[in-house]
Amino acid sequence: MARCRLRSAAAVVAVVVAVATAMASPAAGQGAPVGSPAPPYKNHTVAGADGWFFNATSNSTSGNYTDWAAGEAFYLGDYLIFKTNDNSSVVHTSNSTAYSLCDATDLDGPDSFIYGGGGGGGGGLEETHSIAIALTFKGPNYFFSDAEDGAQCEQGMRFEIKVDEGRGLPPDLAHPPPAPKSRVLAPPPAGTSLNPVEVGAGAGAAGDLTDGNNGGSRAIGAGERFLGLAIGVGLAVLVAA
Repeated sequence: MARCRLRSAAAVVAVVVAVATAMASPAAGQGAPVGSPAPPYKNHTVAGADGWFFNATSNSTSGNYTDWAAGEAFYLGDYLIFKTNDNSSVVHTSNSTAYSLCDATDLDGPDSFIYGGGGGGGGGLEETHSIAIALTFKGPNYFFSDAEDGAQCEQGMRFEIKVDEGRGLPPDLAHPPPAPKSRVLAPPPAGTSLNPVEVGAGAGAAGDLTDGNNGGSRAIGAGERFLGLAIGVGLAVLVAA
């Protein structure tokens, strides 16, 4: 009888453990449990070592961008890093029509950007630089090069991604600082050395203190000549007396 009770107690304990384990483990295909931490922000180098280049001689791109994008997960606040040169541009947009037509001519709005030179016609020997693009809006994001009137895009220099929420935008992207206002300097007071009073026709520009180019300088010269003339006349009067 005692053995039966021990077996029953052990069975109850086993059932409780099994139920607790099942509740703690997510079902297959349900993903991470609610409240799990979102993935950290990440920099994605587009196409890895292949970069974002177009060879006009072979009429081909340096990488397969669709395949690369399919193997990545993208979230708000991540950056795409394009290693490229001035032969190609990077168009970032939410406009699927512009993407499908490889045409950035009429793009506008807050979710469309164009980076780089996009001069085209090179063989990939130009100086390489990097373009960093922040992912700031969710859903479909489209990227393509509109260089050579869209010919690069038509040859495969494009890809699309889906951006998920993740951790959301970091503060520096969610609330970017306002663009600095241009400084407007008030002109210096008239009559100062930086803005001398102009005298006579054809006076020089304010602040130009070179000989013969500034009205203030000419006024000083005229005064000196007048003083010399007055002294000369006074001496002549004294001699005559």
